[in-house]
Amino acid sequence: MASKIIDPAGPGGTDGGPPAGSGVPADGAAAEGAAPAAAGTASAVASGAPADSGAPVGSGAPADAAHGTAGDAAVAGGAADGTGRPARDPFLDNAKFLLIVLVVIGHSWPMGLVEGSRTVKAGYLWISSFHMPAFILLSGYFSRGFTGRPAQLRRLVAGVLVPYLVFEVLYTAVETAAWGKPFRLTLTEPTFVCWFLAALFVWRLTVPLWRVIPRPLPVAVLVSLAAGTSTLGDDLALPRVLMFLPWFVLGLALRPAHFARLRTSVPLRCCAPLVLAAGGAAAYALAPGTDVHWLWMSYGQAELHASTLPYLLVRLALFAVTALMTGAFLAVVPRRTRWITAFGAVTLYPYLLHGLLTTAAHGYGWDAPLRPLGPLGAGLLTVCGAAVAVLLSTAPVRRLARPLIEPPVPGLTRPRRRGRSPGTSEPRTA
Repeated sequence: MASKIIDPAGPGGTDGGPPAGSGVPADGAAAEGAAPAAAGTASAVASGAPADSGAPVGSGAPADAAHGTAGDAAVAGGAADGTGRPARDPFLDNAKFLLIVLVVIGHSWPMGLVEGSRTVKAGYLWISSFHMPAFILLSGYFSRGFTGRPAQLRRLVAGVLVPYLVFEVLYTAVETAAWGKPFRLTLTEPTFVCWFLAALFVWRLTVPLWRVIPRPLPVAVLVSLAAGTSTLGDDLALPRVLMFLPWFVLGLALRPAHFARLRTSVPLRCCAPLVLAAGGAAAYALAPGTDVHWLWMSYGQAELHASTLPYLLVRLALFAVTALMTGAFLAVVPRRTRWITAFGAVTLYPYLLHGLLTTAAHGYGWDAPLRPLGPLGAGLLTVCGAAVAVLLSTAPVRRLARPLIEPPVPGLTRPRRRGRSPGTSEPRTA
């Protein structure tokens, strides 16, 4: 069920070797996942204007489009920015960028390092407990206005499907060079962080369906649980598409008022750090006997060697834990404009680009000297990962990478207007 799909925010490689079935480090944009990603993706897999507003909506892995990471949809009711579009919400952009940083950090840790240190594994479990679900939730939030209009479909194809095809080729080429794999394109089986773009494409197309289904969130939870007890192939990242689905559907149901409460409620903001700390303590306590594959959502009951009832109970518990951790994370995100805010509008760039670097780093062994260092090695890789996320978000890098991430597609995209800032972060879907 997980031949080419790797954790978007996960370490590069599984069981101390090349990534799960992809021959390269495992992702997940982060982010779609990377974050995962993008990512992820991904990518969505997230802050601009609602999908029906015409403002950018998918863009960087993670959450705006989420990718989501996923569309840059704007905000919780921001005022107009003078261009006729709703103003971006710094809170959502800050959340998107912080999540993409977690995606990149998670991918910078080789699986051998994660499994070799209880502290590092606890950190990985802590990150993985919420970062991709949070990206996907934001992707759903920014997809609320998607109705399937022709203009939206054109933007979805140009902003999500075309970059997916481009980066499938790039990741396959890098895997061939770094891991010595034969160059073989399997476009229906997403590689590394590209799973998020495939998932986002499918999720967005289903938005009109969720509007007419009674009680969509419970239905999505049932679909997710059923997928985990079924035998699924890897086409279009189907295991993750279905098992992460409840977070996308939850995002569709959220409104600006829900985020406003997280930002303004003093009790919630005071309790949030305690929840995150408790999550870290629980991760440390459970790390020795916990299989990280439970959090990747690319492995089902059979691969995890669990009987049906225990599997379902664990998945339900994970839903509850993830909801608490995601809410706590969002409650501590800065509400006002910071130096990271502008980067939150272009999360697709670090989501899709960082995987090429981590694939090469793990394949060529550039990080090998740090692997025996345990927590110290993870700390150094964390600093490097955060720096890479910032670097890949800068204007010079975006200018160079824009033809790959926002390629002009005749008949689908319009020429870029002069004076517009480079990179919108995620594919426009509205």
